[in-house]
Amino acid sequence: MAAAAGSRVFGLVGRFRPQLARPMSSGGHGEEGSARMWKALTYFVALPGVGVSMLNVFLKSHHGEHERPEFVAYPHLRIRSKPFPWGDGNHTLFHNPHVNPLPTGYEDE
Repeated sequence: MAAAAGSRVFGLVGRFRPQLARPMSSGGHGEEGSARMWKALTYFVALPGVGVSMLNVFLKSHHGEHERPEFVAYPHLRIRSKPFPWGDGNHTLFHNPHVNPLPTGYEDE
């Protein structure tokens, strides 16, 4: 009887014993091929993807000049409650006179 109780207690303790190896960890299996896989992904997926993106930007940049939209003085846009702390206070920090209008309209019109 003592042996049966002892084996039952050992079975319960053995069931809740921490495992020596983590079965779901990434370091437990497949280490020998992972470097080769990432190297192949870099050369065959990442670098061609960067090349296609560069080609897309190059082709789009030579598309031509775009006309800017007509200025409409909407009352809820370009509100200046106080001047900007740089320059004359009316131009934004990265102001482009061809693209960004002032509250009164484009500068060169």
